[in-house]
Amino acid sequence: MPRPAATFLRMRTVPPLLLLIGLAFAKTSLAQEALTYQEPPAVIAALADAEPAPRVLVDEAREHAVLLYRDNFATIAELAEEELRLAGLRIDPRTNIGSRTRYYTDVRVMPFGEPDAEPRPVTGLPAEPRLANLEWSPDQRYVAMTHTAAERTEAWVLDVAAAEARRLADVAVNANLGDPLTWLPGAGALLVKTVAAEREPLIDTDAAVPTGPTVSVSDGRKAQNRTYQDLLSDAADEHNFEQLALSALVRVGLDGATADWAPAAMYADVSASPDGAYVLAERVKRPFSYLVPYYRFASETTVHAAADGAAVATAADVPLIEDLPKGFMAVREGRRSFAWRDDRPATLVFAEALDGGDPANDSLPHRDRVSLLAAPFTGEPTELLRTRDRFSGIDWGGDELAVAYDYWWDTRNTRTYAFDPSEPAAEPRVLFDRNYQDRYSDPGDFVMRRNEAGREVLALDGDRAFLLGEGYTPEGQFPFLDALELSDGTTERLYRSPYRDRLEELLDYEPDAEELLVRIESPADYPNYYLRDLGPRAGADSLVAVTDFDNPFAAVAGAHKRVLNYRRDDGLPLSGTLYLPPDYDTTSGERLPLVMWAYPREFKDRSSAGQTTANPNAFTYPYYGSPVYWVLRGYAVLDGASFPIVGAGDEEPNDTFREQLVANAAAAIDALDSMGYVDPARVGVGGHSYGAFMVANLVSHSDLFAAGVARSGAYNRTLTPFGFQSEQRDYWEAPEVYYTMSPFMHADKMKTPLLLVHGEADNNSGTYPMQSERYFNALKGLGAPVRLVMLPRESHGYRARESVMHLLWEQDQWLERYVKNAGADAAAGQAPAEATGAGEGSGE
Repeated sequence: MPRPAATFLRMRTVPPLLLLIGLAFAKTSLAQEALTYQEPPAVIAALADAEPAPRVLVDEAREHAVLLYRDNFATIAELAEEELRLAGLRIDPRTNIGSRTRYYTDVRVMPFGEPDAEPRPVTGLPAEPRLANLEWSPDQRYVAMTHTAAERTEAWVLDVAAAEARRLADVAVNANLGDPLTWLPGAGALLVKTVAAEREPLIDTDAAVPTGPTVSVSDGRKAQNRTYQDLLSDAADEHNFEQLALSALVRVGLDGATADWAPAAMYADVSASPDGAYVLAERVKRPFSYLVPYYRFASETTVHAAADGAAVATAADVPLIEDLPKGFMAVREGRRSFAWRDDRPATLVFAEALDGGDPANDSLPHRDRVSLLAAPFTGEPTELLRTRDRFSGIDWGGDELAVAYDYWWDTRNTRTYAFDPSEPAAEPRVLFDRNYQDRYSDPGDFVMRRNEAGREVLALDGDRAFLLGEGYTPEGQFPFLDALELSDGTTERLYRSPYRDRLEELLDYEPDAEELLVRIESPADYPNYYLRDLGPRAGADSLVAVTDFDNPFAAVAGAHKRVLNYRRDDGLPLSGTLYLPPDYDTTSGERLPLVMWAYPREFKDRSSAGQTTANPNAFTYPYYGSPVYWVLRGYAVLDGASFPIVGAGDEEPNDTFREQLVANAAAAIDALDSMGYVDPARVGVGGHSYGAFMVANLVSHSDLFAAGVARSGAYNRTLTPFGFQSEQRDYWEAPEVYYTMSPFMHADKMKTPLLLVHGEADNNSGTYPMQSERYFNALKGLGAPVRLVMLPRESHGYRARESVMHLLWEQDQWLERYVKNAGADAAAGQAPAEATGAGEGSGE
């Protein structure tokens, strides 16, 4: 079946039909609509409303499973509650917790490994639980958590074995800077951030009378920061942030006894040493900034005695960070990345840049130095190791064994080092040196276990460590368990999932019991947990069920599902997950309308870009933003279509962004056309965030699509001049790239019906709501068929049921009119929306 060419279109005169097009779109383009929230068709609404299975927490002893339940959605009334947006945070000033916090609404406990046992409701919970910030105690007998009541946030604790919850003490928790609850190992107590008695009244910024202008100053140093949102903007914001961040640390015992521990300050990260004798606390302090979020404000990190809160030593005093060097791998100078050494009683670990924190300084053999500082923290640090690239963490194994990691964005490289902490002078041995985008070569993640202090350390059998891998291969996905000899780097394959009709995820391994905790699913079978015995007496498929959750999305269980593999015109392998309606006869020759959903990703090599990581055996989960709903409306759906943007060697991926986008889309449509499944004249494309940016480019620079759906995107890259997504170059280094990639700059070429959706309270970096508003105004002014839907109170993702249902209704209306019934307007005597565009630039 013929379809329009997949090439870029050259400039041509737009005919007078634009007047008729404007009349045809009068309802959606030329005026605002007084529209109440709408409901999508019943088959879509029922799927969206389906109650999800709980989240499962399993203790390491595998005695209990804690089941956490939450509602699918918030309500628009909840989102409409008071919210202050300060220094990159969104705060409910009444309850002192993030205003966008997602809460668990019920907790139950069941014995591990007894799927037929009825989960026990937890007694003692508040009447309407709103639970968050869950933290296992070091011995895993308890789970600490916060409950957000009507006027404050409270500290609660769950006794897991007894399935009993209780409020710990009559204190008002301050969760505004995170980490509100910190267990003190061995003490049967927690440190709780509480609302400080010293807090001053907040300023009503809407009613406050200005006392002068707001002045920002540059001293000549470069401060190239991303386009952060919700920043401080004046002195009133500074005051309100300081008061809301101010907390006192209170020691609260499991018996409810409280004691003041440390005076009021703006405490951010708080963590106890493994032996419980010390606490590391980071305090935010002035000066603040109007350019960066709170975590780049000035700060001080101090070690305190756990017994009485007395300050023992200052670990770091960090100035305001507004002027980092350019590049994703830039870091500040001085000590950073503080952590406790998990296998020692009280030893700090931290990193320091050897290259001045500047990625451009590539003359040194090592980028970072990692050092130790043991209690009482008054001596000189001991250098532990140096990493070639930027340090990213350590897994501790014991006095003579640990594993460290580094990575480098520009090359997409990561290294894994084995080293002896007792011999810092010895050169670490590189276990793995690889491209982290190369999923086929991924060796997996190390299995961890809890030590006596309740800290996660390497699970070791002598010098053997264990790796759980996702197991992507050219032939499919086969997760695996490997034993790795850290002494020489050799591996032994202990288990490889054999399934070709199911997906088995390997979650944890217990070496002593030779037992794997796994989760198994299929397109129609909801993920459930099992124990797999790998011992010598185990059978070929020795599984013990742990849970037995029903499938709440049975309506799509019968949909045809497969991973589609195809190639781009330059030979690059691509893939996507194809869904066909349950009643569709694949031999009928019937051509279906198609919904393609995708998100572009940048790669530095073709090999990684061409790998397939989609699995046809994964459970079909139609979350709110999924396109899968439309398989029940008679559409073919290609979800997760590969949209790699490759820039090998000295070439950057975005140098040929548009050409590669169009080539990716054309390859998918060609493949489905050749199979006889879809009508290439009835293809819609959709995406969210950077996927929306992709959509706007595709409908502007190709004639492949009947319509587009673009949600929460950014369309003018000059509004993000110091980089965006994976682009490190600023606008002044690569103006042609910014211009060519910006759909706003080519609004005169966009003639395809486009649905724009955006949350009015979007706080994602770069995707200001203004991006959609200004793009819509440009398209409207140029006569393009476009509809803009602004969702009140919604952020970058959408949470209120009213918003989500309306979103699904909008998308359904758009797809029905412009994709399924493409050409119907013309058949009825109306002027069709002309789906031609014009490109400019080389190669078009």
